Amino acid sequence: MSSQQAPAFEALIVPHRSLTPKGVVSVVGLLLVLSAGIAFRFWLWGAWPVVAFSCAEVPLLVLLLAINQRRARASELIMLDGGHLTVIRTDASGRRARDEFAAAWLRIDLDSAQGIPKILVRSHGRACEVGAFLHESDKISLFDALKAALHNVRNPRFNNPQLGQD
Repeated sequence: MSSQQAPAFEALIVPHRSLTPKGVVSVVGLLLVLSAGIAFRFWLWGAWPVVAFSCAEVPLLVLLLAINQRRARASELIMLDGGHLTVIRTDASGRRARDEFAAAWLRIDLDSAQGIPKILVRSHGRACEVGAFLHESDKISLFDALKAALHNVRNPRFNNPQLGQD
């Protein structure tokens, strides 16, 4: 992207996570207390194998929630300026991948061949999918906004105050 030109379109896409880190700690704490209570009760009844399963479920939950929180660090930045569309992907471990396409030859498609819509950005035989972890309605909204921004970049509207145009 040129440093002199402001982006005509910019979108930062991050996966939705409804649980905050504080919420994760609360869920794990609550499950730990409930699991300990259940395990103790079954131990008193003499059903000691249930205690082993109760003790195994809490670390499993912690592991799964940690994986979920780690994947929430992924992001995708889409920027369109007058000359280029830039897509910068950051995965959960922090590695970045950058794709850049010339806006003059850019094609944006919404492919729904397999039932799940995909936004594909194509130019000169190269293609990449954007917004892969969005829901269907969000993908359609991103597609419409990206198409409109590309149209505005390709067909600029000039304001000449001498002609009295708005």
